[in-house]
Amino acid sequence: MSKFLKAFLVASMLASPALAAGKYGLGRVATADEVKAWDIDVRPDGVGLPKGKGTVEDGEELFVDNCASCHGDFGEGVDRWPVLSGGHGSLTDERPVKTIGSYWPYASTLFDYIRRAMPFGAAQTLEADEIYAITAYLLNMNDVVDDDFELSHENFKTIKLENEANFFMDDRAEKELKEFVGEPCMSACKAKVEITKRAVIVDVTPEEGGEVGGSLD
Repeated sequence: MSKFLKAFLVASMLASPALAAGKYGLGRVATADEVKAWDIDVRPDGVGLPKGKGTVEDGEELFVDNCASCHGDFGEGVDRWPVLSGGHGSLTDERPVKTIGSYWPYASTLFDYIRRAMPFGAAQTLEADEIYAITAYLLNMNDVVDDDFELSHENFKTIKLENEANFFMDDRAEKELKEFVGEPCMSACKAKVEITKRAVIVDVTPEEGGEVGGSLD
């Protein structure tokens, strides 16, 4: 640290007891209303859910008006926007389709994301009943609920998505990952090393002749 900077810090601390005590005199404590405006997360156990309800039928109309321009009328995705429906049983495929029905763990993940970030460009403009209705419609598109279903804060926790069992709580603070348990192998770890696959085309790797592209087989 330069002599000038040291002198500046010492002078500042002498001039300001608050700075010397580790307080910088910036900002203020957030008000209860300000905290409430940000504290809108919804958990899988239902904590954070607002009171409200919405039907699949109402959700279809709201989805068309607010969401379909990006996600398609049936959640199929427009251009490169996310696909929201389908993909059942595809997670073990070479190209899995990760949708609400095939991949997402909880209905609260869906509700929370819509409430916090959607519609794109107009986040947090939807009322609670509208979010319930859109969530119900998306669950219906993913074969989770029937056409006449009404989702509410009272029955929300009964909704189960098919991939929930494959998610688990992050316990790394208390439990070491099995890959890191035990002494690591540092020599003669494999009896024989053999190449099992090769890149087919590497467009950024020059070949011997200086040209870009080609096969490495």
